[in-house]
Amino acid sequence: MLAVDDEPMILEVVASLFESKGFKVFKAENGKRALDIFERESLSLVILDLMLPDVSGEELCRRMRAKSRLPIIMLTAKAEEENLLKGLEIGADDYITKPFSLKELYARSQAVLRRVSEDLLSSRYSFNGGDLVLDFEHSSFQSGGRAVSLTPNEIKLLGALIRYPGKVFTRAELIEAALNEEFDGYDRAIDSHIKNLRQKLEEEPKNPRYILTVHGIGYKFGGE
Repeated sequence: MLAVDDEPMILEVVASLFESKGFKVFKAENGKRALDIFERESLSLVILDLMLPDVSGEELCRRMRAKSRLPIIMLTAKAEEENLLKGLEIGADDYITKPFSLKELYARSQAVLRRVSEDLLSSRYSFNGGDLVLDFEHSSFQSGGRAVSLTPNEIKLLGALIRYPGKVFTRAELIEAALNEEFDGYDRAIDSHIKNLRQKLEEEPKNPRYILTVHGIGYKFGGE
């Protein structure tokens, strides 16, 4: 996840909170660094301050939303209704006014992440002319015309990869994006899930066309 705030104390406190919950946290004290991280990293959530020294939080939110469905929570000292509504209109998923409690921030972030996951898992996807059909809403998955059965964790991992097609995930990032706190295991266990997904979805598991390995880094989804 990405925390963006020009107040060092708030930035450190927010980062510490999410790190204690198992998130990998990137920190940015201005808009330029936030955009650099957004373009470079696979993120699951953005906590974004409205008042920044270079690019406004509103502008950052617009730019991020234009490229991604990534969940965004805005932080601001502006509590007026029109400011709150404006933040939501430009694409923020939630809006929290300062000062705020860490307990509330984390609870709101989890609610946003659940909503995004539910939206994704109520969708239907078709790749390569219908060779791979993934209907998350009805838990119906087909590969090469045959039905396949996926476990809950396999569905979550596949959903995370599809949400960010072409983005390379490290194992730790897949745990954060897909399994979060529910995962009680080592990051290498992701390899076993990926292997099982390939066995079920790929025509040639050792030469996959959908779930691709990026050597030395992790995995990405390559379907079209």
